[in-house]
Amino acid sequence: QVQLVESGGGLVQPGGSLRLSCVTSGINFPAYNVAWYRQAPGRHQELVASLDSDGITNYQDSVKGRFTISRDNAKNTVFLQMNSLKPEDTAVYYCNAPHGSIYWGQGTQVTVSS
Repeated sequence: QVQLVESGGGLVQPGGSLRLSCVTSGINFPAYNVAWYRQAPGRHQELVASLDSDGITNYQDSVKGRFTISRDNAKNTVFLQMNSLKPEDTAVYYCNAPHGSIYWGQGTQVTVSS
């Protein structure tokens, strides 16, 4: 049974930082590409960042230089370090592993507000 559990969301002021985690089970995690998506109210879900099994990363233009996706294969976990947060980053963040599969976490709310 595949499970993805996200954590690390919360309320943060503009300019602040958060680190999201997604612990996976039931998949051969090191072999797969992984990704973070987000969905803001009234908007479609969008890809935030992806990380291939060989270390290649891809970022949405709006988060380049501010967000970093990483993984710990020994812990079957993918991370999203988010710095210099902006109000427009407010959304529910989801991990998707393997990237492109039907497997998603439950989501973690990130709210950026003063």
